[in-house]
Amino acid sequence: MAEDIEEIRKRKLLELQKRLAEQQKVQEEAMRQEMELEAQLDAMMRQILTPDARERLGRVKLVKPELARQVELILVQLFQAGQIREKIDDAKLKKILAQIDARTRREYRIKW
Repeated sequence: MAEDIEEIRKRKLLELQKRLAEQQKVQEEAMRQEMELEAQLDAMMRQILTPDARERLGRVKLVKPELARQVELILVQLFQAGQIREKIDDAKLKKILAQIDARTRREYRIKW
């Protein structure tokens, strides 16, 4: 009886270890893919933005990551569609950021 319980415990432990190993593999693969995607996006931003504009976008990413991601995706779409012919400088990026931020900003009203 005691041997059966020990055997069951060992099997359960092995099952749990297997599942954990599989979960870790899935997580590692997801992280690898995310890093790959980030590297591709960074390479695209180097083609689209001047160094000053990239630096500004990096600072925006620290404060408002959702806004920065939106801008990156829009810029990539425009670039791939051939609508961006020259690198976007810091002044143009400021305008783009302001436009997108204004569109996504929500107005809150508090009633008393």
